Amino acid sequence: MSERIYRARMFFLIVLLALSLAACGGATRDGEGAGGEQEANRAIQNKGSDTLVNLALAWAEAYREVDPSVSIAVTGGGSGTGIAALINGTVDIANASRKMKEKEIAAAQENGIDPIEYTVAIDALAIVVNLENPVSELTIPQLADIYTGRITNWKDVGGNDAPIVLLSRETNSGTHVYFLEEVVRKGEKDNEDIFASQTLLMPSSVGITSELRRNPNAIGYDGFGYVDPHHEKLIAVAKDDESPYVMPSVASGSDGSYPIARDLYMYTAGEPTDVMAEYLAWVMGEEGQQIVAELGFVPLPEEK
Repeated sequence: MSERIYRARMFFLIVLLALSLAACGGATRDGEGAGGEQEANRAIQNKGSDTLVNLALAWAEAYREVDPSVSIAVTGGGSGTGIAALINGTVDIANASRKMKEKEIAAAQENGIDPIEYTVAIDALAIVVNLENPVSELTIPQLADIYTGRITNWKDVGGNDAPIVLLSRETNSGTHVYFLEEVVRKGEKDNEDIFASQTLLMPSSVGITSELRRNPNAIGYDGFGYVDPHHEKLIAVAKDDESPYVMPSVASGSDGSYPIARDLYMYTAGEPTDVMAEYLAWVMGEEGQQIVAELGFVPLPEEK
């Protein structure tokens, strides 16, 4: 675990403790804290994507030095969880590794909430296998056949004569939704393929890494910033048989040569103002994007 991620997590715990103490003490007769409405407006509740959670924690820690008066509480739980909280009006910023669905936007609008989308980083979604696996290259059509169960043995893609063990994130994960739409269904809008029934759903990146370490026949996918090269082997991916194989990296995600790269989002309930607007501008500015690169994600190009 990097020092920045460790410090980010410790900062998050300190913020939670401070907020709990503030809730327990300092209340006035009308139920407001000692700082009243102004103090409440200096706190940001940020929830959602597990892909974004370490990055969001690092942003929150760094922003404390920019403006110590702002408290930013970050939690994960998956893109679906963050979006649901935004729809219910219980969070200020929802982190998501996929776009909000039309039905989610409609549900928010029914509650009087107009979701505003911000692209805050780019993620190269890595295909990972056990270090002992001889396979080094796969095309998206091959990956689609593997994850739908049409290909079930590694020998059919140049590997050992062994059954393929499929690992995926859980269905509430935006990474799961993105992989389903862009890899399993190959980006085809009328494609209704689904994950094979034998796919093992992992609750986190740690779960995928742990299973890959112990199982030489497993294959999974994860955000590039979460890949542990000491325990996972990266696979070069090609769009099709006629395209070049490209390894995931910050550079290949940035220049568009890696075929499984996606935007990462923050959603707000309406146009942000004051503290929220300042924070989002900082996230998408030079200092915030420097942290993006440090954690293995892809910074926004200037036109973003």
